[in-house]
Amino acid sequence: MFRKVLIANRGEVAVRIIRACEELGIKTVAIYSEVDTRSLHVKKADEAYLIPGDPIRAYLDYVRIVDLAKSVGADAIHPGYGFLAENADFARYCQKRGIVFIGPKPEHIELFGDKVKAKQMMQKLGIPTIPGSPEPLRNYEDALHYAREIGFPVILKSAFGGGGRGMRVVRTPEELPHLFESAYREAETFFGKGDLFLEKYLDDPKHIEVQILGDKYGNVVHLGERDCSIQRKHQKIIEITPCPVLPPSIRNKMLGLSVRAMMQVGYESAGTLEFLVDLKTGEFYFIEMNTRLQVEHTITEMVTGIDIVETMIRIAMGEPLPFMQNDITFRGCAIEFRINAEDPRKNFAPAPGKITAYYSPGGPGIRMDAGVYKDYVIPPYYDSMIAKMSVWALSWERAVARARRAIDEFVVRGVPTNIPLHRQVVRDPDFISGYFGIRFLEKKLPTYQFEIEGEIDPESLALAASAAIAAYYGL
Repeated sequence: MFRKVLIANRGEVAVRIIRACEELGIKTVAIYSEVDTRSLHVKKADEAYLIPGDPIRAYLDYVRIVDLAKSVGADAIHPGYGFLAENADFARYCQKRGIVFIGPKPEHIELFGDKVKAKQMMQKLGIPTIPGSPEPLRNYEDALHYAREIGFPVILKSAFGGGGRGMRVVRTPEELPHLFESAYREAETFFGKGDLFLEKYLDDPKHIEVQILGDKYGNVVHLGERDCSIQRKHQKIIEITPCPVLPPSIRNKMLGLSVRAMMQVGYESAGTLEFLVDLKTGEFYFIEMNTRLQVEHTITEMVTGIDIVETMIRIAMGEPLPFMQNDITFRGCAIEFRINAEDPRKNFAPAPGKITAYYSPGGPGIRMDAGVYKDYVIPPYYDSMIAKMSVWALSWERAVARARRAIDEFVVRGVPTNIPLHRQVVRDPDFISGYFGIRFLEKKLPTYQFEIEGEIDPESLALAASAAIAAYYGL
């Protein structure tokens, strides 16, 4: 049993990991930047240590973080998601310093972090993949060659990162030079390498992902699939489990292949295989694997009753999986809504500022994961997600009805949020039908009208800006 775990993250995911550790009787250590002094994860951890300097670098300097863990007597580090979660060098440095990394082996992080190599590996393991370039591309001339060979439209993706960064859809040869350059720059900015790869673009498929867990003894199970098709600019907004319209034949084949592939590579810890599914043809294609905890793990926990974070910790401690595939049951349907501090009327621009009122929903089947509270000042340096609302019910129809009720109860004031967007989506007949693809919001946003109840007042905005500046410069 670990005695103490350091959480190398912030916000709601850090709070989530702290709660799992507390239930296991494990002490927790938080780290925080100067602008996160009043963050919820700092208040909830048993110990908390400031990482001075740049507010983003504070959560990326893995040498300093691991050395701190060692100095305070932590046995292990949980990276959460984002920041260092899929950094193989970080995992290796943990090993070097005698700290357990709560996650997959470094070699698996490295393998699946390279999207081209991951695709090649999956092809060898018998998993269907989308036609695309066989190696990373560094110039648009090579990209044009493969695009003409595959046929337009195509999609450019970062070879060394995900989350929609460095991703562009190219519909004509004339668009390729400009879009290649912008995707390359974005990938270089976010992942340190601008290399891209190119794939055939499917028109409005479903984005389905498979949650798996593997232990150190060769046991691998799946926890079902999630439908992540409601996206804006390739960023997930709403996730569902199970997919309400996925044919059982596709589901069973996808889940079975995923488990078999992860057994063959000897995968450990939590991981998620992502696929695009064409419901018209019944075909599905592997696109990438995330070697970490997913933001949307909450809804899988709701339908299975399995604590994924706790299981990750137990696997890292050397315990075998406490269940086999036949022991896992799936009950009901769950939907997760990401609550972001952003303004729907201004192309969803991030909206840092002070939260002047915060009333989260409750009642049967509602789970809240949040890192904010009334009077909390959202800093401008990090992802705009401030909370997640997860809803469970026995059926898809009841889950949608419950989601409408819950999202109507949700009030955040002081900053605009995307709550008005969620209110529109859960009332949209095409969403309710379940037959929607990844272009759902692209088609629907021009038809939606937004009324923002959480306006930013000038005083709150000035307070947020001055607090962030003062913290950054140490004033």
